[in-house]
Amino acid sequence: MNAVTIVIGSICILLIAYRLYGTFIAAKVLKLDDSNPTPAHELEDGKDYVPTNKWVTFGHHFAAIAAAGPLVGPILAAQFGYLPSLLWLLIGAVVGGAVHDIVVLFASMRQDGKSLSEIAKKELGPVAGFCAGLAMLFIITITMAGLSLVVLSALERNPWGTFAVGITIPIAMAVGLYHKKTGNLKIATIVGFGLIMAAIVWGPNIQGTALGDFLTFEKSTIAILLPVYAFFAAALPVWLLLAPRDYLSTFMKIGVFAALIIGVFYVNPAVQFPAFTEFVNGGGPVIAGPVWPFISITIACGAISGFHAFVGSGTTPKMINRWSDIKGVAFGAMLVECLVAIMALIAAVSLMPGDYFAINSTPEKFATLGMETVHLDKLSDEVGMDLEGRTGGAVTLAVGMTYIFTEIPIFEQMASYFYQFVILFEAVFILTAIDSGTRVARYLIQDFGGAFFKPLKRMDSVFATIFASALACFMWGYLLFSGDISSVWALFGVSNQLMASIGLIIGATVVLKIADKRRYMLTCLIPLAYLYVTVNVAGYWMVKNVYWNAASSGFSVLNGTLSIIMLVLGFIILIASIQKWRQLWKYPQDILVERAAKGMI
Repeated sequence: MNAVTIVIGSICILLIAYRLYGTFIAAKVLKLDDSNPTPAHELEDGKDYVPTNKWVTFGHHFAAIAAAGPLVGPILAAQFGYLPSLLWLLIGAVVGGAVHDIVVLFASMRQDGKSLSEIAKKELGPVAGFCAGLAMLFIITITMAGLSLVVLSALERNPWGTFAVGITIPIAMAVGLYHKKTGNLKIATIVGFGLIMAAIVWGPNIQGTALGDFLTFEKSTIAILLPVYAFFAAALPVWLLLAPRDYLSTFMKIGVFAALIIGVFYVNPAVQFPAFTEFVNGGGPVIAGPVWPFISITIACGAISGFHAFVGSGTTPKMINRWSDIKGVAFGAMLVECLVAIMALIAAVSLMPGDYFAINSTPEKFATLGMETVHLDKLSDEVGMDLEGRTGGAVTLAVGMTYIFTEIPIFEQMASYFYQFVILFEAVFILTAIDSGTRVARYLIQDFGGAFFKPLKRMDSVFATIFASALACFMWGYLLFSGDISSVWALFGVSNQLMASIGLIIGATVVLKIADKRRYMLTCLIPLAYLYVTVNVAGYWMVKNVYWNAASSGFSVLNGTLSIIMLVLGFIILIASIQKWRQLWKYPQDILVERAAKGMI
């Protein structure tokens, strides 16, 4: 098997899915109609509700949803072989992820861009709404910590990367101000992107200088700086920092993976991994559990991800200019993210298995595998750092992409530059999701906490904005400061996919109300059935074998308790939804659609 075959086949499948299935969902199931104004127009306030160009919105949405998941998940799941990951990515993205994203965004826009907890309260009743709000607070906290952990490894003692990532903040704010004042998106894009690229090229010059020494941080320091940055990203107006930064970083994200696709076509690296490895039944050094259910837990973003529901019911529904933009923004961005994940998988499985496991396992674990490294020493010399035992996936992706790029003759002496650039690329990829995720957490705290303290619910209140932003950053910052990738990533996976199940439950309820044919509800029910069973099996396995197993290195009463609470909340929401579906089923479908259109149910 070679990489080009996988890339061509995957692109064809995703294009056909967008053209046929995406159009079916938009036209037949959701019946998108541009004659109605979107919440961005009806509630425009210049801060959160802002009608935005569809390409800028796509850039923001894609940048926000495409975080560590499509990069790190496939890297870690390569432990099982290339075939389980590839199948889950393609099937999960088309049947599950793209449908989930478009129905959640649509459901939120029907309720003026409200969060999923508010939608659950409206669609399923107060009990389900309360449980959804509580579950979402747990999940977004864990998700932000899980995403941020990857950045710690990428920027630890890396002044070049820290400088290049940090400089994107003032550049994005300048672009936001210029675009807000002039409305000239083209010039803002060219200048902003040019400045970012200039910062990347100039970055190596700071190493060994006073500035470089100042920007050389340990993990503990970065774990404090990230929540501080996220506070400002959540509290400032969306047009000033969040939207322009996400928009500009999207060019970098898509550009890097376009370059990787071109590199793969040129080099056509052989897939060094077998279709299935010896670890499909469990006991692997990267993921302890078996291929099912853990393939669908380890790979979240890229196939289906509950984190997307936070963005789809948070910032994005307040920016959509026309209803028809939903298809490209939600369905399209999910499929692009799937392709990103497939390219990350190719970068991993192009490495020799011994090199892969040496990077992604602790030295102690690797010594028990009976494997030998092949190119690892040479790769370490070329990139200028020791690669052994750098777990978490980020370094593996950087090494895999560097290996492919340096096979092109004109780049063969540039390994260190490619490695550092990919590390930077990964950090920017993830930080844009932290921007939006923290802002969504702010919305959730204000929505959920406003039920107990009404002034907190006011979106125009400076006090409420600052308090909710600070609380959100403190909660996930605490987990980030005290955790590690092995203790948080599986918890993130379970919580993330439980959130996706909740999103599909809401989507199924909305589809039942508005669709002309009840069988269209299956577009949500089929992925929901698989995902709900999968997440509960995985959660039970982790609690029994890891979190509440004193002999396990991942023993954590807190993580086990959080897992149980989230699974119970998910079960309550499912029961409430089934009761709601039984009530709605009593109406003839034409009357149900008519009453839903009038806001009567």
